[in-house]
Amino acid sequence: MPPNNFTFFLLLIFLVWVEVYAYQATKTVISKKRESTKRWIKYLYLGQAVAVFGLMIYLRFSQYGTVPFSFLISIVFMTYTAKLVGVIFVFIDDFRRVIKWFFDRKKNRREREKMAGKRIPRSQFLARTAVVAATLPIATMSFGIVSGAYDYRVRRRKVFLPNLPKAFEGMTIGQLSDIHSGSFFDKKAVEGGVNLLLKEKPDVVFFTGDLVNNETKEVAEYFDIFSKVKADMGVYSTLGNHDYGDYKQWSSVAAKRKNLQDMVEAHKRLGWNLMLNENTSLKQGGDKIAILGVENWGAGRFAKYGKLDEAYRNAEGDVKLLLSHDPSHWDAQVRPDYKDIDLMFAGHTHGMQLGVEIGDFRWSPSKYIYKQWADLYQEDNQYLYVNRGFGFLGFPGRIGIYPEITVLELTGSPV
Repeated sequence: MPPNNFTFFLLLIFLVWVEVYAYQATKTVISKKRESTKRWIKYLYLGQAVAVFGLMIYLRFSQYGTVPFSFLISIVFMTYTAKLVGVIFVFIDDFRRVIKWFFDRKKNRREREKMAGKRIPRSQFLARTAVVAATLPIATMSFGIVSGAYDYRVRRRKVFLPNLPKAFEGMTIGQLSDIHSGSFFDKKAVEGGVNLLLKEKPDVVFFTGDLVNNETKEVAEYFDIFSKVKADMGVYSTLGNHDYGDYKQWSSVAAKRKNLQDMVEAHKRLGWNLMLNENTSLKQGGDKIAILGVENWGAGRFAKYGKLDEAYRNAEGDVKLLLSHDPSHWDAQVRPDYKDIDLMFAGHTHGMQLGVEIGDFRWSPSKYIYKQWADLYQEDNQYLYVNRGFGFLGFPGRIGIYPEITVLELTGSPV
């Protein structure tokens, strides 16, 4: 979601400060160059600073979530992340200079007079280190775009549900979430991700929202791919916060309403059973499990269209499975008030498309925003699975947190 005008103004002030500091490091590094060389480097630095600032202002008034927007915002983000890394080293140098100045003041008067008017020079070593370090974020993020955006990973988990009817023992659930079709730039790679899911042959598939970024027409180019997502027990879906068109300036209320109607029709055209605050049952012989689907409900500033009471009403089944886009819904409503919802499926966080996962160790900046941000969670006898997302938004890539296809197996026997 784009920032408001005041936040954007504060951001610009901060980035001006970053530019000033980054320029100091640049001047130190080129201080021994010929005057003509220094002059041209200064002009080039000033030119790129003006260009990136102009790009930021252009993006502020551009359509959020489009492919061009994603790539342009990535240029801005990479540029200032690199400069911010470099500024850390300039800060270290300034700290060194302040300490040196403080102790120099304690010297005797004659020594102070001798040093009067002399400046404490910046460290060439730290300035050069700042420049080298600044290249690392650019290299890392470039790799995340080229390699990480479509590096789909199948995540398998087994979940023990003591009330699971015997007829559903070993049932597999495939989950997709956060497709964000308006961000894709490689259709063949997207098809490869869908084929990975189909190879798993899940019994049922759940899609937990965010089919698009801003408007329904973004998915039009991908109907032929996502309509292949089928399962013997069906495909069930719900809406995410981006599916309502809330992040676009519409010409009228009617136009926005029409966009949402088109979204509902898009799910039908894909062959998916869109669940809007309702429930259904899967049946095997005389056994049933309930599937509940709510519209988007998110804590804090996110829209609360979901009506769990309506979705829950008259739900039939020894086990209840809930599709709800935002994982914050689990702690806010599901666990406190609906103790017999056994397993909730969510997405939304993307794992912030950035982090580290090694074995059972997981870290992402997302953990400071969401208590549950990726993978399987359990509280008492209730479970939550948070999918890391199939697509991407904003930054057109992933670093360490890769796009996900989930396969959960249900069992009535202790794992």
